[in-house]
Amino acid sequence: MPIKSLIRTITNFPRTGVMFRDITSLLKDGKGFRVTIHEMINHYTGVPVDKVVGIEARGFILGPVLAYALGVGFVPVRKKGKLPGDTIEHEYELEYGIDTVEMHSGDIAPDEDVLIVDDLLATGGTAEAAIRLVEKSGGNILECCFIVDLPDLGGRERLELQGYKIFSLCSFEGD
Repeated sequence: MPIKSLIRTITNFPRTGVMFRDITSLLKDGKGFRVTIHEMINHYTGVPVDKVVGIEARGFILGPVLAYALGVGFVPVRKKGKLPGDTIEHEYELEYGIDTVEMHSGDIAPDEDVLIVDDLLATGGTAEAAIRLVEKSGGNILECCFIVDLPDLGGRERLELQGYKIFSLCSFEGD
């Protein structure tokens, strides 16, 4: 079953000219969701992962399932102000402004090997912010994992030029 065929495209969302790749249509398909998770698990089985970091919000769906299957802990990266307790943060640029993500201090120990998970790689800004949080904690980035890569938006190239590995299950060319 091709995962890509289960991802719907919504035109002109959230604004005119954007083709939004919506994974909720994949998630609601039991067989498709199962294939997606199995492909991720198979890719990382045998890889020495210490923690899985999931980026808000869809990384919270994929990350814990993958962490559970690998027998490791899950760490959420959230938008600023959503986590209680001591946090570290990283501010980054969006195409329409600036945002900040946070992670609990101490969730990643020095020298832990970390896998970052999210649903989609577009410009790479949010993934790069999550990478910075892990690195501020002293962790090592093993790879960044996505269901969808939008290569025309440059995120893969941006992260690979910095030496990070990217794994995605499918890609959509064009806008």
